Amino acid sequence: MKDGERIDIHKRAYALKYTLTDSAPKVVAAGRGYMAEKILDRAKEHNIPTYYSPELAMELEKVDVGENIPPELYEAVAQILVFIGNLDKYKLEEQAAKNRS
Repeated sequence: MKDGERIDIHKRAYALKYTLTDSAPKVVAAGRGYMAEKILDRAKEHNIPTYYSPELAMELEKVDVGENIPPELYEAVAQILVFIGNLDKYKLEEQAAKNRS
């Protein structure tokens, strides 16, 4: 977030973590307004892809930080993980092509 920039108090952001050994993705950070901006800034700093979904955000609002997402959100989150995986694959292929030239 830049100095002097207005904060959208209605903005929401959630950070999820998932590894193959986890039983389900877990909410590791959640925030609105200023905290949402900080979560998004942190993701950007660490080159973590973000995904915009107001509908999913409304559902994640019901999950406490540290809890696994409920089964009814598995499909939606799985689709996002596939999307992010494809982005990562594309970036690796793009980097490999640059290295060959």
